[in-house]
Amino acid sequence: MSQAANYLLIDISNSFTKLAFASKTRIVRPRRTATNKFMSAYLRQFVRDRKIERVVICSVVPKKNRKIEQAAGKRRIIWLTPKVRLNVRIDYPNPKSIGPDRLANAVAVTELYGPPAIVIDFGTAVTFDIVSADRSYIGGVIAPGLEAMTNFLYDRTALLPRISLREPRRAVGKSTYEAMLAGAIFGYRGLVREILGRIVREQFQNKRLHVVATGGYAKLIARQLAEVEAVHENLTLEGLRLVGGMNGRL
Repeated sequence: MSQAANYLLIDISNSFTKLAFASKTRIVRPRRTATNKFMSAYLRQFVRDRKIERVVICSVVPKKNRKIEQAAGKRRIIWLTPKVRLNVRIDYPNPKSIGPDRLANAVAVTELYGPPAIVIDFGTAVTFDIVSADRSYIGGVIAPGLEAMTNFLYDRTALLPRISLREPRRAVGKSTYEAMLAGAIFGYRGLVREILGRIVREQFQNKRLHVVATGGYAKLIARQLAEVEAVHENLTLEGLRLVGGMNGRL
């Protein structure tokens, strides 16, 4: 027996692809797969026996887009771009250059928490995206991701090991592994805190705002930062759900 869902949400990032069915009000059963393994056959199997009104997608891996179109069949597709209806204005010189996942985060944080707001997304890169008090996306910051930084040390040195990222027991490591772990976690929190502090001083001095974290390492890094109000694991998917509702009549 087929099951109905208003939307199929797909968030294709460089490392992982998230998929979820959603009603107009909530997301159900998100799944994650490695983006390099995300193929048309996987998507067809995922949507089998599902009645879906529309597929809402943000993708930063263009070579995967054709596979979605093939698997979606006659289902309506909404690609998240600056041209679709959003709940934020875009105050940015070249809107087409904004990653669609960053727009999804801006949409979600504005609706769920309210402006002004900053979203910190801990993915392959860590991105900071800013929504002003008048609901405008005004830009952000992109820095290397935590895993990319630690893997670089492993790949470019002869003696440093690959580390499994977790909370260090102390700042002063008693082994090479412990020293690398402390440098990675405590150092990365310092990077995030410094960037966040500069954004606040530049844009929101003495103003109340919401700071929300999402992405794979949000729990590990952001929950120890007093500046972060909330960690929302599925913020990007929530943005896609909201965009699906805003663009019902296109």
